[in-house]
Amino acid sequence: MKKHPAAFRVTPRHLRRVRLRAALAAGTALMLAGCAVGAPSSSTSSSGSPTPQESATATPEPAATSWGPLEEERTAAAEAVAQMTAEEKAGQVLVQYYTGQDPAAALAAAEELHLGGVIIMGDNVPTTTLDDGGAGADVGQLEETISAFRDTMEAGRDWPAIVGIDQEGGRVARLEAPLTEWPTPMAFGAADDTELTAKAQRALASDLAGLGFTMNFSPDADVTIGAADPVIGARSYSSDAARVAEHAHAAVGGSLAAGVLPSLKHFPGHGSVTTDSHVGLPVQSATREGLMERDWAPFLQPEGQEAGPGAAAPMVMVGHIAVDALEPGVPSSLSAAAYGALREDVGFEGVAVTDALNMGALADTASNPAATALAAGADLLLMPVDVRSAHAAILAGLEDGTIPAERLDEAATRVVAMMMYQERLAGESGGDRETGSSDDVALEAARAAVTQVTGACGAPLVGEAIQIIGGNERDRARLAAAAQEAGLSVGSGDVVVLLGNTLQPASGDVVVTLDAPWALEGSAASSGLVALFGRNPASFTALVDVLRGEAEARGHLPVDVGQYPAGSGC
Repeated sequence: MKKHPAAFRVTPRHLRRVRLRAALAAGTALMLAGCAVGAPSSSTSSSGSPTPQESATATPEPAATSWGPLEEERTAAAEAVAQMTAEEKAGQVLVQYYTGQDPAAALAAAEELHLGGVIIMGDNVPTTTLDDGGAGADVGQLEETISAFRDTMEAGRDWPAIVGIDQEGGRVARLEAPLTEWPTPMAFGAADDTELTAKAQRALASDLAGLGFTMNFSPDADVTIGAADPVIGARSYSSDAARVAEHAHAAVGGSLAAGVLPSLKHFPGHGSVTTDSHVGLPVQSATREGLMERDWAPFLQPEGQEAGPGAAAPMVMVGHIAVDALEPGVPSSLSAAAYGALREDVGFEGVAVTDALNMGALADTASNPAATALAAGADLLLMPVDVRSAHAAILAGLEDGTIPAERLDEAATRVVAMMMYQERLAGESGGDRETGSSDDVALEAARAAVTQVTGACGAPLVGEAIQIIGGNERDRARLAAAAQEAGLSVGSGDVVVLLGNTLQPASGDVVVTLDAPWALEGSAASSGLVALFGRNPASFTALVDVLRGEAEARGHLPVDVGQYPAGSGC
């Protein structure tokens, strides 16, 4: 994969960064006595961590933080923010989105408003015809778009721009072919191998880094309650909070190792509410103690690790969920009590980013939720409906005092420090993956995840021919291709039923759920019930190996499914 040119060429901007870091390493003049309102004092930083006393002769020992930036990076961020105008500070805490594949208007807004970043959504990805005749992403054109955003937003400053994406794997993936497609996060819960989770996330993030992305709004740290969960489902690793925590932080470590900033989401927990925040406001009625034991547990931060399984996250996404125990009726993304719980109960020091501010849960709330969220405690404001109006509302809030100047300074300092951290990580990663190509790792994950809950383990589940029903056209085509590649005939023989994101059971010789496994409850199969946890090519290859008896299904259910308890499998 061709690397993003702006990330590797030598420019005056990069020379300034090198000189800055050399000066920091020598203990020189970044410890200025005067700070703007809201910048760290001599005793505390914006994140509440101790800062070193000024010294003209000795290099200060970087203070340990749980979220990534070194002390000198946080100090340099405070210095940069102290020199910004109010308009520049307001821009740094905003991440815009745009519609369609023409970024011209968004590029103009990024320059005019001094924006911190942009998120690339599915409809922004240019398409082309691939070598196999199918449609896919035009990665060359996408690289050019990302490069244009980075050049625009990075001009005149010494830290990278936020160019983010939602690339979880499974159902939430803005980029597919020709990049590697990944199984659902629940596949990794079924495999239950945190080293594999970290390796896969590193490979996924390496592909993103190669295109110029600096941020991925993943992994999902929600703990699903099962079939009553309307939106998370197989985006969750498990219904067990401890397992979710282990895999979420392994994924964080893998992404950091590739130089891409991850975000745990969606605090205070979207897996245990029964309303989809894309369309309405979910209400969480659990007690504070109950939330700490379950929904908040995966957001607790490990100590002092920057990469590998168990890494601390630099960013947490706050969802649009009203919590009765915090501030009844108010979405957490707009609630000072929710941000207080994230900081005080959970102990999170990094960047708090809102979920997308254009979602249905906020339709009946504040007229400009971006300004409300910032005042409440958000540091980064994602996808306001109108980024120009959001920018103006922040400036108006500064003017009338509803947004204290210190609050904006704190938020901007955290964001800038995080992006300085990202630049260091990207330099350390060098774009290298741990082992193997992304396609190889995706196949390894798929094979580790396939879960069989009935039938003879390791024995053939079908004969020499299969009929494929259910799923969608692409599912059927992918299974047919994998079956024919393995020597099976397609069109007659044993019936293999594919179930997508559905709760409806089915019957056949083999019944296979492709996303969450809920439909296994009530399904009947003469040969076997299988949970695949993925609709990507590698998952269908792994399925065919199990159908033919060439491999035993190695995964185990990470959730209860009716009469099949968590842990069921071969």
